[in-house]
Amino acid sequence: MRTIPADSSLIDSPHAALRLLATLGLVVLGNSSMYVVSVVLPTVQTEFGIGRADASLPYTLMMICLGIGGIWTGRLADRHGLMPVLWCGALAVCGGFVLASKADNIWIFGLAHAVLGLIGSSSTFAPLMADTALWWQKRRGIAVAICASGNYIAGALWPPIVQHGIEVIGWRQTYLLLGLTCGIGMLLLSLRMRQRPPLINHLNATAQSLLRDRNRPFGLHPSRAQFLLCVAGVSCCVAMSMPQVHIVAYCTDLGFGAARGAEMLSLMLTCGILSRLASGLICDRIGGIRTLLLGSTLQGVALLLFLPFDGLVPLYVISAMFGLFQGGIVPSYAIIVREHFPPQEAGERVGSAIMATLIGMALGGWLSGWIFDMTGNYQAAFINGMVWNLLNLSITGWLFWRLQKIDSPMHMKVTT
Repeated sequence: MRTIPADSSLIDSPHAALRLLATLGLVVLGNSSMYVVSVVLPTVQTEFGIGRADASLPYTLMMICLGIGGIWTGRLADRHGLMPVLWCGALAVCGGFVLASKADNIWIFGLAHAVLGLIGSSSTFAPLMADTALWWQKRRGIAVAICASGNYIAGALWPPIVQHGIEVIGWRQTYLLLGLTCGIGMLLLSLRMRQRPPLINHLNATAQSLLRDRNRPFGLHPSRAQFLLCVAGVSCCVAMSMPQVHIVAYCTDLGFGAARGAEMLSLMLTCGILSRLASGLICDRIGGIRTLLLGSTLQGVALLLFLPFDGLVPLYVISAMFGLFQGGIVPSYAIIVREHFPPQEAGERVGSAIMATLIGMALGGWLSGWIFDMTGNYQAAFINGMVWNLLNLSITGWLFWRLQKIDSPMHMKVTT
């Protein structure tokens, strides 16, 4: 199907709002596999007769492939538009779930989830955040935040549905129905995504000037600036993963039980949705780099509070605070790319930044567990998270300082 060029007058328009609604639906459908695999893990482990480590392999493969796939799908979206990328993603989501439902061993089951991550989920995360940033100007921050919130909404929506399906019809039939529902839903919603982003097809003289300026983001070579953003993405998410991955185990060790930890995790993710929306509004006022700096600072404060307080009520409060503080960090990278890099490269560069955050989550989850094994408690793991958070703050603060240094003479020149 032919891709339709977009008129620049569609920016911040009702058409952009309808497109954002379709985008939210695509994220909710395409990211379903990220959460349901944890729900079926005990059942799959029992059926295949394997250990917990082997049963966790599909999730690990999916997250790694999701990070790698984000760069690939972002590059394809930059060159060919979203439609073909979303069609491939819809087929991969449908096919991945169907293949998993037919698997007779953990390796086929893991391969199916690798496909779900590499092509399915990856097509509905980084490319959609990059695309959303190009359709909005005045409300770009909140638009990207709404898009990114679809990931957390998927985490709240699909697990109870899948658990009910497992109890009623079994995990295989549930996976089959889920694949058909998400795949067909993505194909239908992708029809709303035919038009290319306005700022790519209609660059006026002013936009051309902005494009030339963006050849030196933060006054650096683009590759160096991208590398620093990726290191910042890894470091902030290593810190972020400590409570998200280990809060249930931490509560169990403290004697509160896994159920209390699960409640804290749910509270954390719910507050994360609110945080992403609030951070989007803040980002519209102060920009991406300032929002990232603010979020990273507050995340460090929340991590610090885990050290002196380990009572049940304080942990609920701190978990809520952590969710409110960290939810807007990852979407900030999409805004930063949109504000400081050429728009034609948005998909690939946002994909790289998102891949870095996923690597950070995977590394941080494992590293915190390793530190616990070495020390016998989570205190050192929380300190490790704060050290990584400081690395993020250092990089973000330095980029902000360079931006202030660059903008100040330009502002003086304009005003004179």
